[in-house]
Amino acid sequence: MLNFRLTIEYDGSDYSGWQRQSSKPTVQAEIEKALATMTRSAVTLHGAGRTDAGVHALGQVASFRCDTRLAPDQLLKGLNSLLPPDIAIRECCRAPEEFHARFSAKSKRYGYRVLNREVRSALERRTSWFLHTPLDLAAMQQAADRLCGRRDFKAFESAGSPRAHTVREVTAAEWVCDRQQPGLLFFQIAADGFLRCMVRNIVGTLVAVGRGALAPAGIDAILDSRDRRRAGPTAPARGLFLLEVRY
Repeated sequence: MLNFRLTIEYDGSDYSGWQRQSSKPTVQAEIEKALATMTRSAVTLHGAGRTDAGVHALGQVASFRCDTRLAPDQLLKGLNSLLPPDIAIRECCRAPEEFHARFSAKSKRYGYRVLNREVRSALERRTSWFLHTPLDLAAMQQAADRLCGRRDFKAFESAGSPRAHTVREVTAAEWVCDRQQPGLLFFQIAADGFLRCMVRNIVGTLVAVGRGALAPAGIDAILDSRDRRRAGPTAPARGLFLLEVRY
């Protein structure tokens, strides 16, 4: 049995998330179906993380074991010929025997797109959160700075996915403006792990800061409370991207 590693890009708009489900379309199921066609055997794909319905990826990583004579480049070309146009395999390579896409991961980096202008966009509707109310980007960055470090992020965890502990180390949290497209704001956050809906809950809270509903220093009280009700709303899934998984 050989061990393979895939780097995957997908538009999650029409999928019920990454993880295979019995009656709904998912990214994992589409790739496993293509792998079964190529290898003529059932293949189980292990993703680095479970993206929710509507969430996208530029650098999702998955691993699988298979008894095949197909080379990585043959798998790459074959999978991309079989997969729907909203899923693409960017890279396929042999992986060490001990590699596992989820358990070997050291950190992840997510991005979130906010379109902040008076008029909505036809092209950005599936990949960004449109907000016409002006946002205070400087205040949002001040609040984001308070997220960095090893903190308990229980207040930013959505219900339904209990963890052994909710402490995570955020190594970067930054807002930047797209100078090529006025009004497009991009938030990047990197950490050694993320809780369920953690990034979307953080973005919703930072947008509340940008609207003036919360002071930047209020982030500290939210973190200390460990109470999800103290944080802001959950940002829509369509603006979120899994950018990178580091090993």
